[in-house]
Amino acid sequence: MKPLAPASRPRRLILLSLLLPLAGAVQAHGPTRQKVVEQIVIDAPAAAVWARIRNFDALKDWHPAVAESPADKGNAEGSVRQLKLRGGGALTETLENHDDARMKYSYRAKDGGALPVTNYTSTISVRADGDARCSVEWRGAFYRGYPNNDPPPDQNDEAAVKAITGVYTSGLANLKKLAEAR
Repeated sequence: MKPLAPASRPRRLILLSLLLPLAGAVQAHGPTRQKVVEQIVIDAPAAAVWARIRNFDALKDWHPAVAESPADKGNAEGSVRQLKLRGGGALTETLENHDDARMKYSYRAKDGGALPVTNYTSTISVRADGDARCSVEWRGAFYRGYPNNDPPPDQNDEAAVKAITGVYTSGLANLKKLAEAR
């Protein structure tokens, strides 16, 4: 490698002194938004699966971890669902969009409650795959439960992704079991 000419060294030092403060700012930006997408194929008509999950207050009927899921305004935008979990813990979610024609709804939870997440948004949808088969997709985006740098292990990115993945996979597996039992 060819050494720098003496005249270019001052320019390089000036450039380095301008960029150095940016390096610290990049490291201190905080958490990154995490995403989880889970899908399952169910051997049942899409309309039948949608009928089982379409109501915002029906989570208790098909998700094994949910004991109660009342929603104050049913499927109307702004409806608030108060989840009580079987193992203890609670979570409050607000319905943002409900679309029967497209067989999907979206909701939000500002505080993760029993989950190690914040600013959580989620959408669940059903898509037909022929007359007697469908796929259900559950997707979410969120930040870890601890918003500052150096989070404790139970509130870091990995814990948040693991928790949401667990919620989705256990719920979808039970939905498949119930829908295919006919």
